[in-house]
Amino acid sequence: MKLKSILSLLALAVATTAAAKDYKFETVSGDMTKTRIYTLDNGLKVYLSVNKDKPRIEAHIAVRTGSKNDPAETTGLAHYLEHLMFKGTNHFGTNNAEAEAPLLADIEARYERYRQLTDAMARKQAYHEIDSVSQIAARYFIPNEYDKLMSTIGAQGTNAYTSNDVTCYTEDIPSNEIDNWAKIQSDRFQNMVIRGFHTELEAVYEEYNIYLTDDNDKLWSAIGKKLTPTHPYGTQTTIGTQNHLKNPSITNIKNYFRKWYVPNNMAICMAGDFDPDQVVAIIDKYFGTMQPGQDVSQPIFPAQPVLTTPSDTTIVGQQAAFVCVAWRGEKAASLQSDTLDVISSMLSNGRAGLFDTNLNQPMKVMAAQAFCQTQQDYSSFVLYGVPRQGQTLEEVKDLMVAQLDNLKKGNIDDDLLPSIVNNLKRKYMQALDNNRWRVSEMVNSFVNGDSWQQHANSIARIEKMTKQDIVAFANRFFTNGYAVIYKTQGTDSLAKKIDKPAITPIPANRDMVSQFVKDIQNTEVTPIQPVFVNFKKDLTLATTKKGIPVVYKKNTDNGLFYLGFAYDFGNQDDNRYDMASNYLNYVGTDKYSVAELKRKFYKLGCDYGISVSGNRITIRLNGLSENMAEALSLMENVLQNAQADQASYDQFVSLILKERDDDKKDQRNCAEHLYAYGVYGSRNIYTDMMSADQLRNTNPQELLDLIKGLRNMKHELYYYGPMELKDMTAVITKLHATPKKLQDVPHATPYQATQTPTNEVLMAPFDAKNIYFRMYHNEGRPFNLADAGKISVFNEYFGGGMNSIVFQEMREARGLAYSAGAVYTRPSKKSDKESFFANIITQNDKMGDCISEFHNILDTIPQSEAAFNIAKDAVIKRLASQRVTKSSVIDRYFSMRKLGFDYDINETIYKDVQRVTLQDIVNFEKSQAAGKPYRYMILGNDKELDMKVLERIAPVKKLTLEDIFGY
Repeated sequence: MKLKSILSLLALAVATTAAAKDYKFETVSGDMTKTRIYTLDNGLKVYLSVNKDKPRIEAHIAVRTGSKNDPAETTGLAHYLEHLMFKGTNHFGTNNAEAEAPLLADIEARYERYRQLTDAMARKQAYHEIDSVSQIAARYFIPNEYDKLMSTIGAQGTNAYTSNDVTCYTEDIPSNEIDNWAKIQSDRFQNMVIRGFHTELEAVYEEYNIYLTDDNDKLWSAIGKKLTPTHPYGTQTTIGTQNHLKNPSITNIKNYFRKWYVPNNMAICMAGDFDPDQVVAIIDKYFGTMQPGQDVSQPIFPAQPVLTTPSDTTIVGQQAAFVCVAWRGEKAASLQSDTLDVISSMLSNGRAGLFDTNLNQPMKVMAAQAFCQTQQDYSSFVLYGVPRQGQTLEEVKDLMVAQLDNLKKGNIDDDLLPSIVNNLKRKYMQALDNNRWRVSEMVNSFVNGDSWQQHANSIARIEKMTKQDIVAFANRFFTNGYAVIYKTQGTDSLAKKIDKPAITPIPANRDMVSQFVKDIQNTEVTPIQPVFVNFKKDLTLATTKKGIPVVYKKNTDNGLFYLGFAYDFGNQDDNRYDMASNYLNYVGTDKYSVAELKRKFYKLGCDYGISVSGNRITIRLNGLSENMAEALSLMENVLQNAQADQASYDQFVSLILKERDDDKKDQRNCAEHLYAYGVYGSRNIYTDMMSADQLRNTNPQELLDLIKGLRNMKHELYYYGPMELKDMTAVITKLHATPKKLQDVPHATPYQATQTPTNEVLMAPFDAKNIYFRMYHNEGRPFNLADAGKISVFNEYFGGGMNSIVFQEMREARGLAYSAGAVYTRPSKKSDKESFFANIITQNDKMGDCISEFHNILDTIPQSEAAFNIAKDAVIKRLASQRVTKSSVIDRYFSMRKLGFDYDINETIYKDVQRVTLQDIVNFEKSQAAGKPYRYMILGNDKELDMKVLERIAPVKKLTLEDIFGY
C-alpha cells in the first residue's frame, strides 16, 4: 500500500443505506476503520467497526462521566461505582432479590448514619452493626456472578476504568455471543444493585494504598491543582480522599448512577468480526427500552484564571526525582489538540525530536520527553525530565525550556514536519490490526465530544500544516503562564494508610446459581470452530544464497515489514551484549553523527534496535516496506561502523549507574527483582550484569565491536512483509554481508530456576503501606503435554481471573487484597521445569490473614461443579475463537520450537480440555500445590509487619536491595 494513499481528505457522509429496520448511520469517507455511528431513539450512541481477522469482538460501554462529576462531599464515588457495577442486578448476583432488598436498604441507611458519626467508639459500634447486617444479606448474595457470566460466554479482558471524564467497561467476546453479551449488559446498566458493599470498599482501600506509592498519581494531582485550581480536575482526584473513602454514601452512589448512567449519556463501541446490521438490531432490542435522562449536560464550571507567571510546587515520594513543566490547553475537542500533538513529536518522538537530538542522545539529561494529555474540559501540555547524576531539577527544567524556545524560534529541520506526518500514517496502519485501539478511539471521540469526522480527519489536517504555522502557534501558546512540578525523592509525610476494619468474611455461595445465569448457560449459539496455525502451510522455511535460515510469511494487508536477525544466545552467555546494545543508541559512525542517523531512520519511517534476553539476541528492523532496502543498508552501516569515544562512554556509564540507583526506588520494580532472586537465586537476568568497575574499565570500542561481530556468528532471519520471498532474500544477500563460514555462538551456564525442597522465607525491605507477596513452588517437574489441558482449566478455575477461587475468597469474600491470583506455569523452553506461584498485594496489617487464608484454600481447594463447568467452558471458547495470524505466526513458531514441538500444541490442549473433570483438577491441585513446601517472598517494611507469622513458617532470611539487584 502506497503511503500517499493511506489517508485522503475525509468528508462526513450520512449513509444512504440502512439496516433491515432502517437504522440510519453516519460514516466518514476514507476512514480505514469504516466505523459506523448510529444514534438510537433513546440517544444511545453505537460505534461499529468490522475487522474479520479473528472471530472475536472488543466491546466497550462508555459512560460520559467520571470523577469530575463526583459530589464534593464524597469524592472517589465514580470509581467506587465502577467496582460495584460488577456485583450484579436484581436478576443475577442474588438467589432472592425480594428478600435481600430490605436488608440492603437497611445497610444503606446505616451507612448514611455512620458517615455522620465522629466519635471513634460510636463509629466502631456502627460499623460492627453494618457488618452484622451484611452477614445476613450475604445469605442471598452470589458473588462474582457477573464474572461467571463473562466466563460462560468466553469473554476475556473483563475490566473497567475510571478517569476524570469517563467510566468505561471493557470486554473481549467471541463473535457468536453478541446476543448474550447484550442481554447481560442491558440488565447490568438498567437494574444495577449495590451489594457486597463493605468487602468491595476494602478493595478500594487497597487500591488507595497502591496509589500512595505511585508518584505519577501525585504528579497529575499537582498539575490539576496548578492549571485548573477551581475546577474538579484540580480540586478532587479519581481515587478520592481518605476521609471520603472512610465515609461512603450508597445514597449518593445511587443518585449518581440514576443521573449519568442513561442511554443519552452512553456509547457502545465495538470492533471485530460481526455484521453491523445484525449487531445494531441486537443492541436496540436490549438497550432500546432504556429511558433517556432528563439532563445529561456536563456541568459548567467557572472559567479558570489566566496564568501569566510561572508557578511551582513540590511533591515528595520514594520513586526517582523528576521535574515537569505544564501549560493549560483548551478542551480535547478543540483543533488545538492537533497542533499540540505535532509539537510533542517535534520535541520528542524517540528519534528525531529536539529533546531526542539535543538532550537525550548527547546525554545532557537522564531522560526528557513531551506529551499532550487531552481531557474533556481542559488539556495539559507537559515537559517531563529526569536528572542525570549530580544534576538539579532546575537545570533539567531550563534545558527543556531552552529546546522549546528553539522551536519557538523556528530552529527545526524543514523535513521534520513531513517526517512526523509519515510516521503518524505508519503508526495508524500498525494500529488498525488492534481492535482495542479502534474501540479506544471511538470512546475518546464520544467522551471528548469531537465528531468522528474530526477524529478520523486529524492526520489529513496535520498534513496541511506548515512549519510557520507551528512556530506561530508555539509563540502564542507557550507563555510564562506555566506550572512547574518538582518531584523530589524522599518519604511522603502526608501518606497515611487506611487501617484494617473488622470485617466478617461473607460466604462465597459458589454452588448457588441464579436463574439468569442458568438461562445464559443454556442458550444455544452456533459454535465457533477452532482454527489452529499450521506451520507447514502458514509459514515458509527457506535459506538465503549464503545459507542463512529464513522464516518467512507474506504480509498481504499493508505496506509494513518486520525483519529480524536472531541469535541463539543471550545475557546468560555474555552479559556485555546488553550494555553494548544500549551504548549503540548514543554513538554515530564514521559518516554520521548519532543525531543524523536517528533523523535518517525517522525520515524513512523505519526503526531498528537490538534486544537482549536471557538466551536470545535479536536485531530488529521494521517500518515502511518501500524503504526497507535503504533502511537495512543504513542499519548495517551502523552495526559495522559505530564509533566509540571515551567522553560519550563515560557519560553513558554515569547514566547507567544512575538508572540502577533509581530502579531501587520503585516498589513494583523491587518486587520483580525479589521474585527473580527467589526463583533463580543470586544469578538471574536482573543481577547478571557488568559491574560498575567493569563498566568503568571497559574499552567502549570493544563493546561496539561485539555488535559488529554478530554478523560472523550463526543466526537465522525472520521476515513478515509484502515482498516476495525471492526478492526479500535477494536484498538480504546483497546488504547483509556474512562470511562463508559462520562461527558458533557462545554458550555458558543458563539461568536455572531453583527447586523448593523446604519452606523458606525471603524478605526484602521497602517502606510502604502495603506489601508485595509471592509464594513459589518448584519440584523439578518437566513439562508434560498430557497435563496441559488440565493445567489450563485448573488455572481458570483456581487462580487465573476474577471468577477464580483465589480471587473470590481473598478479595470478594474477605476483602483481604486488591490483587490476588495463582498460576501453575508451564516452561517457555524444553529444559525448564513447571512451577506454581501465588501473588498478592495487600495492606501490611493483613499479611497474616492472607497467608492463613491462602493456605486454607490450598489445603481444601473449594469444589463446585457449577464453577468448574464455567471455567472449562471459558477455556474451550477461548481456544476455539483464538487465531494466530500475520506476524504472530512467526512468534508462535519460535515459541513452539523452544518447547521442542514443530506444531501448535493448542490443538492438542483443545482436544484434551474436553475430557477434563472437576476430580482431575482436584487431584492435580492436591498432587502439585497442596501441602507443598514454598518459598515465600515478601517486599515490605518489617517494622509494620507481624514477623512472628513469617517466623512460624521458616526462619526469615532478610535480604538487602543490594542482594536482589546485584549492586
